[in-house]
Amino acid sequence: MARAYVKRRPDRTRAIRRTVQIAFLLLNVWIGVQFSLWVRFYESGGASMRVARPDGVDGWLPIAGLMNLKYLIATGRVPAVHPAGVFLLVAFLGISLGFRKAFCGWLCPIGTISEWLWQGGRELFGRTFALPRWVDVPLRGLKYLLLLFFIALVLPLSIDDLAAFIASPFGIVADVKMLNFFRDPGSVTVAVCAVLVVLSVVTKNFWCRYLCPYGALMGLVSLASPLRITRDPISCIDCGKCAAACPSLIPVDTLRTVRTPECNGCLTCVVVCPVQDALEMRTLRRRRRVGGAAIAVGVAALLALAIGYARATGAWHTATPDPVLFELVPNALTIGH
Repeated sequence: MARAYVKRRPDRTRAIRRTVQIAFLLLNVWIGVQFSLWVRFYESGGASMRVARPDGVDGWLPIAGLMNLKYLIATGRVPAVHPAGVFLLVAFLGISLGFRKAFCGWLCPIGTISEWLWQGGRELFGRTFALPRWVDVPLRGLKYLLLLFFIALVLPLSIDDLAAFIASPFGIVADVKMLNFFRDPGSVTVAVCAVLVVLSVVTKNFWCRYLCPYGALMGLVSLASPLRITRDPISCIDCGKCAAACPSLIPVDTLRTVRTPECNGCLTCVVVCPVQDALEMRTLRRRRRVGGAAIAVGVAALLALAIGYARATGAWHTATPDPVLFELVPNALTIGH
């Protein structure tokens, strides 16, 4: 005899998350275009159109963000070079602390593209392919090793060494070097990116799952989040739809509470669950339900708070004199070599 259950009421979580993902992706495309025009102005010796530097580009400099965060904690001062990076890093960490690894599941442009790739692969091949456990588990450790490597580079640096590096020619044009990485990739870079794209088409979130140190950091912070995906075994009908839909390959259907740092708070498992209250994102103490709209508002609020504070205190913009930029930006490729 089939178990009777209350059918889940429809909600707009999927549409809300997709809207947030697209909006943040388009924002980053706009930042990339404006930053390219800004760089071109200095490369042309001032002959091309001048635009303001989009300071959000500092969010693409995670190592600089870590360095600036250490400098801020140690000295109480925000570095003058790439200061926006530290505020964005703090905002992303705050988002992960408050809403699981929602930076990865709701904001990260790479995560969004990765998600679209495997969804396209599923449409093309009818399925995605999971690596066997004996390969999957050690590979998942790679992103934590990469994170440890980058932390080991930053932590031993003295405050004087940090200040010297941040203000060095390499530190000043780190953003331009990052742009040049995308504008003029070498053959090895192209080959590696092509392999990652192919793997991302056939395997769910290959880069995010195995190689992204930024996601590893967000996942570790998310362990302290007050939110968890929680399954009610009494209401659950054991259909397995949640585990099949999970982009992080978490066996949600066998767990009472999802505690793993792999959970990115996307709520995909909740959306596909057919039973009302059987599977929800809930607070740990009061067991209150937290839906997609609340996560979207919370993520936007934390991001706006960090940026607003930085702007209000005058600590958002990089203030490097034009003569320095006219000298360094055109020579960014050779700096540090």
